[in-house]
Amino acid sequence: MHQSILLALVVITALGFDFTNGFHDTANAMATSIATGALKPKVAVGMSAVLNLVGAFLSLAVAATIASGIVDQNLITLQVVFAGLVGGIVWNMLTWYLGIPSSSSHALIGGVVGAMFVHAGSSAIEWNGVFSKVIIPALLAPFVAGSIAAAATWLAYRLTHNVQAGVKSSSFRWAQVGSASMVSLAHGTNDAQKTMGIITLALVANGTLGKDGVTPTWVIISCAIAISLGTYLGGWRIIRTLGKGLTDIETPQGFAAETSSAAVLLASSHFGIPLSTTQICTGSVVGSGVGHSVPVRWRVFGRMVFTWALTLPAAALVGAASFAGQQAIGGNAGVIVLTIILVGVCGGIYALSRKNAVSANNVNDDWDPSSTPLPSVPAT
Repeated sequence: MHQSILLALVVITALGFDFTNGFHDTANAMATSIATGALKPKVAVGMSAVLNLVGAFLSLAVAATIASGIVDQNLITLQVVFAGLVGGIVWNMLTWYLGIPSSSSHALIGGVVGAMFVHAGSSAIEWNGVFSKVIIPALLAPFVAGSIAAAATWLAYRLTHNVQAGVKSSSFRWAQVGSASMVSLAHGTNDAQKTMGIITLALVANGTLGKDGVTPTWVIISCAIAISLGTYLGGWRIIRTLGKGLTDIETPQGFAAETSSAAVLLASSHFGIPLSTTQICTGSVVGSGVGHSVPVRWRVFGRMVFTWALTLPAAALVGAASFAGQQAIGGNAGVIVLTIILVGVCGGIYALSRKNAVSANNVNDDWDPSSTPLPSVPAT
């Protein structure tokens, strides 16, 4: 396969990942606003799509971290990048089907690390970068966001305890429009950057860019469009889990959770730390429940934490297996077979999801504590 064709395939696959990132992570910005009724479901995802598009142009700090701080640029190849993307996409699709909010960021990083490990060994991984900018922040982010959200929720109710209930609910509902918009904007500044970094890494591997090359404008634009299109589809399965599955949310809680998430996300984008938007927003939702002393469904949260712990190693295993299989077959055939497998897996998961579809019409149905994250509803 001609190198330019392989590069094009890698870029298309990266944009495919960005697309899954969009619908996988719509819940992070809009789940609480949808759950409280501050925004209608389709209006919410449309607004989120536009703001993700805008946010993608605001910063390149996270893209630089992904492009240079995770694996050795001198040893990267297009085959490694492609196999890593396969790992990230497969994990995104699986957790989307299960309705479990997991980290697209960690899935992508895990996939690339796994493929690189098989390709060039442990020395090709920038372990300091992986620990300092991925693992340690991942451990801290949910607790930091949750603590801020708990304090903000307590304060919101404390300051408005004498306000008439109807006025309070209406005022915070309007405030949620602004806070949810900020989360969407922050999501664009953080998550779209990760695919930009991967495409930049592929361009370096191909020799199109030098090691210190700046992310091209066409990469920024294409990634911004891909994530916004994915967002517009709405990740209804995950929106349902995050908005209804963790705790019962009122408008002051929703506002506090969204404001806390936006603050942490914007700070992480400024410092170039590829935090998991999912973990931040989930922590904020749990914190909003704790701050208002309402029951939190810890069993659902436990499933999420278990999935978070699995994400990096599981995506790394898929990335490693993808690269190993690609190399075992060899040449163009290996790339073609891996592409066919990826398309087949994604198509199969999507087909399964139609048997118990979640849409804008049933995303706010009451949560059944005895159920899995998947509600039993007819396909629409």
